[in-house]
Amino acid sequence: MWHHYLKIALRLLARNRVYAAINIGGLALGLAGCLLILNYVRYERSYDAWLPESERIYQVQSTIHPPGQPLVYTQTSPYPLRAMLGDAFPQVETITSVSPGKTVTEQAGQPIFIDSTTVDPAFFQVFALPFVQGSAATALRDTNSIVLTQSEAMRQFGTADALGKLLSLGAGSGKRDYRVSGVLRDLPRNTSLKLSLLFREDPAQILYRGWGNLNQQHYVKLRQNAAGGAAGAASINAGLPAWEKRAIPDEMIDGKNATMSDLFDFRLTSLGDVHLGTIQEGALVPGGDPRALATFAIVALLTLGMAVMNFVNLATARATQRAREVALRKVLGASRVQLIVQFLGESVVMALIAMLLALTIVELATPWLSGWIGADLRIAYLGADGMFWPALALFAATGSLGGLYPAFYLSRFQPAEVLRANKSSIETPGNGRFRTALVLFQFAIAIGLIVSTWVIYAQTRYVETVDAGYRRDGLVQIANAWRFTQGSEYEAARTELLKIPGVTGVGRSGLALGSPLKSIRLMQGPGVPSYGNYVSMGLYAIDADLLSTLGITPLAGRLLGERFAADRARGPEGNIVPGRSVNVVLNRAAATAFGYRAPQAAVGQNVRIAIAGDFLVPATIVGVVDNSRFRTARDAIEPTVYAYDPPQTSIVLVRYANARPGEVMAALNKVWRRFEPEIPFEARFADDIVRELYDADRARGALFAGFSALAVLIACLGLYSLASFATERRTKEIGIRKVLGAKVRDIVRLLVWQFSKPVVLANLIAWPIAWWAMREWLNTFDIRIALTPGPFVLAGLLALAIAIVTVAGQSLRVARTNPIHALRYE
Repeated sequence: MWHHYLKIALRLLARNRVYAAINIGGLALGLAGCLLILNYVRYERSYDAWLPESERIYQVQSTIHPPGQPLVYTQTSPYPLRAMLGDAFPQVETITSVSPGKTVTEQAGQPIFIDSTTVDPAFFQVFALPFVQGSAATALRDTNSIVLTQSEAMRQFGTADALGKLLSLGAGSGKRDYRVSGVLRDLPRNTSLKLSLLFREDPAQILYRGWGNLNQQHYVKLRQNAAGGAAGAASINAGLPAWEKRAIPDEMIDGKNATMSDLFDFRLTSLGDVHLGTIQEGALVPGGDPRALATFAIVALLTLGMAVMNFVNLATARATQRAREVALRKVLGASRVQLIVQFLGESVVMALIAMLLALTIVELATPWLSGWIGADLRIAYLGADGMFWPALALFAATGSLGGLYPAFYLSRFQPAEVLRANKSSIETPGNGRFRTALVLFQFAIAIGLIVSTWVIYAQTRYVETVDAGYRRDGLVQIANAWRFTQGSEYEAARTELLKIPGVTGVGRSGLALGSPLKSIRLMQGPGVPSYGNYVSMGLYAIDADLLSTLGITPLAGRLLGERFAADRARGPEGNIVPGRSVNVVLNRAAATAFGYRAPQAAVGQNVRIAIAGDFLVPATIVGVVDNSRFRTARDAIEPTVYAYDPPQTSIVLVRYANARPGEVMAALNKVWRRFEPEIPFEARFADDIVRELYDADRARGALFAGFSALAVLIACLGLYSLASFATERRTKEIGIRKVLGAKVRDIVRLLVWQFSKPVVLANLIAWPIAWWAMREWLNTFDIRIALTPGPFVLAGLLALAIAIVTVAGQSLRVARTNPIHALRYE
């Protein structure tokens, strides 16, 4: 029996090749898109799951309450936690700290940076990482030992066999040889750890060990007994607020006792939740976006839903032409159950062929997608993360969902009605409306995706080109220049930089463009001597040339410079002098935060700022500049105080004009190598830095564009097939209309309007949903485009135009048919 059903199904597909190609091809595209996205979602959710006992490892995350500022959420935590947390909670088996940084070495006569990580002796007790050479017991025995990953060992020595070899690291007086005490297997990409070279922490190098030192992450490994695991983490989180009150000592700030425990809240977060968690500041590697991930999964399922709708639509349309076959089978004794099984089996056969095609597409597309998004996506069919079971579930779902309605619909034909009328086809009441509804929902999804693509592209383009409050064009940023900016030869080097053809300005800064890092300090104002409540703002060190190099001019007052001794934040010996007044420049947001309504009102006023440490020094506002957006468009403008403090700068910004960018960059490198031969030259154009900030949004837009194109293609395939079917059934009607005087354009207009109506109505469904989704997404930005009717109307018109083109060709062919042939039809 099954053999008989399979033979009939294959013969029907061979007889209707165009129908089979459209139906199976559309379903295969939908299945492939769904499987690709589901594989990516699985990959994102698998971060750190490969680590042994990862379910017992938790990261200590911090919430900081700066006065007068929004809450700061970070993956870093204060230095004293490592020594105190384990003793306070018996659930903790081990605790370790991880501090990211950079070191420098020399290769082929050129200095290069290496991403380095400083860890304590307990690191390998928490993270059981696989060693290629050496072991956790022998690695990092002293501060002269280092551990490399395989790829870093290959880069430094040309071989992974590096155990016991010496590597010279550092620069200047800190340069020395380290012995390789272990080589780690390269970590998979789906990890929240970033390891290339590991140092052992040297306590003598820790200059500040207080609660304000958040230069490290802390990880705890909980005990394996009943007190550990998720229950243990919940118990610790419940007890942390009370422990903070006991453990964090009060401090004297500005001569007053301050309760420091009110500044911090700590929480353990499972290692598996770090990558997709809401807290990403201070992360070792860029985190994932759970909202974007959920959006992609929904879009994938919607696209698959469109393909299934197509499948059902075409199946029910073709089913009407099998009325006589069904009637004869019933007359010959076939039961309704047998007919349902037969037609459901035909649907499953098509779904199986579509799934095989979909898996082929997935195999071919996965390497390309993996390289595009920078992931390590792989196709495996068996195992816990294998694709076999998801593919089987999708195949079963699409085969049954796509075949159940047509099977029940076909099996209810009445033999007497069909045979008495001598019909080869039959249309039951409501069936046409059902197919129209499916087309309507298909185009609603397509229109929604087109709108989303349009809005995402427009917003990404807007934030890349919007006025940031400083001139981005013709600007170069040289990073990791701490020795260069603070060295005694800086002025000589600056003179040489300004001699480069086209260079018009050079300045130093403590704030890098696009950096997520903030330097928040305590401040008071206005009024003397009663200062009111404390506030906190961003305090950034600059030199006299930085603001003019950025193209920032004062709204009121003046900029900082060398002419005034009080402009310098530090005294002659290079120290902050308590009680000595300094001059500062504010941005407009800081002036507003201090209570001044107009920039001019702030000039000459006295405030107090904590330039270094916990004591506040008097400061005079000598100028106010406009707000500048140095971070992403998602971040609100930060109230910022600029202090003339070159010893605290680490960034060089160079302005050039009327010169070729490549030649300017080469000349900058040449000057750098003359004055800083031991430190690599890391320079980038400001436009490239800003563009990189929105790579994720650009990738999201490209993915939406791809799914929009796929959705439109699937919808058009279904619409074309339905139009072909409908015009074929109305051949005699069209012939009669032509005999009665109807012109070709009248018939084309009639048929096109019939299939355009559901596309027009689809806008009523797509627009509200797309508006809500895009409004929620745009609300994640501090600056954003207006959500105008334009993208919605244009998306609707585009979908309508595509639908008209799809239907018009088939309609025109039928409308030109000779009426004689049409009247002889059937």
